[in-house]
Amino acid sequence: RPSSFHKSRARHRRSSIRQRFAIITPASLVSEQIQEHEQEVVRREQMSGYKRMRRQHQKQLIALENRLKAEMDEHKLRLQKEVETQANNTYIELERLAKKQAAQLDKEMKASAAEEKRIQQQILVQQKKELTTFLDTQKKQYRLCRERMKEEMNEDSDTPKEEKQERLSRHKETMQRSQAEEEAQLLNQQRLVYERSCRALKRRSLIKKHEFEQEQMREELNKKKTQKEMEHALMIRQDESTQELEQRQLQTLQRLRFELMRHQHQTELENQEEYNSRRQRELHRKHALERRQQPRNLKTLEMQIKKQFQDTCKVQNKQYKALRNHQLEVSPKSDHKAILKSLKEEQTRKLAQAGG
Repeated sequence: RPSSFHKSRARHRRSSIRQRFAIITPASLVSEQIQEHEQEVVRREQMSGYKRMRRQHQKQLIALENRLKAEMDEHKLRLQKEVETQANNTYIELERLAKKQAAQLDKEMKASAAEEKRIQQQILVQQKKELTTFLDTQKKQYRLCRERMKEEMNEDSDTPKEEKQERLSRHKETMQRSQAEEEAQLLNQQRLVYERSCRALKRRSLIKKHEFEQEQMREELNKKKTQKEMEHALMIRQDESTQELEQRQLQTLQRLRFELMRHQHQTELENQEEYNSRRQRELHRKHALERRQQPRNLKTLEMQIKKQFQDTCKVQNKQYKALRNHQLEVSPKSDHKAILKSLKEEQTRKLAQAGG
């Protein structure tokens, strides 16, 4: 025979089993709960799919934007290098032109100075020749005058010798003073001619230098104008290429966004169609189940109505009996028959109303 311990353990097991299976869930409720759970799982999977798809789309957009940004940065760096190269070439060309013009100007100034010096030397040589000729002429004139003076004195025998010497000395001084004045006048005239010639040469040299500098300035301005036009053309070309790149990048980004949006809409449409199909199947099953269960439901409803009618009849019978006893107690015996008839009709009428 089993011991008391085993008996108590068996009783406890049976009690726990009875408690566990005290309420048995209907199969329809279990099926409905399973369907709701499956629908919840499907909805969660769809939401997870939406989230994964959006994250993937966001990653694709970020990757494309980063790639386009790197491409634009590389494009701008290349354009900046082109501008710097153009500026360096411009600076080198201007420096080369400045050195060339400086060398040409120095050469021209040296040539002008040499020409000016040569002409000045020619003038000095010419003036020196003129002065030499003038002095020789004065010497000849002086000798002729002295010889003529001596001849005149020799012919004049009456004049004393001292007076003749004095007259000869005065005439000599007069001749020398006159020749000195003429020489000074000639030197002054030559100096004026030389200075005027030097000024004319200097003016001609300055005019030539000014014209040469103007020509160099025009050449430099034309060079700068050409370089500015080239720089302007480069900037226009770079701006056009930048606009083309921006437009191409925007089109690429727009195409990707449109494609991702179309894919998202297509996925949502497919999920919505799947949900509609599932709901339609569920409604069809529910409608078919209701049609199969309709006779059973009608019978159950009929039994409920019949039971409710019976309960109503019982309540009215109790109320009728209580009212009849009360009326009979308070009324004279001669009126009992009429009262019973009236109460019976009233009971019949109420039962008919309840049955209707």
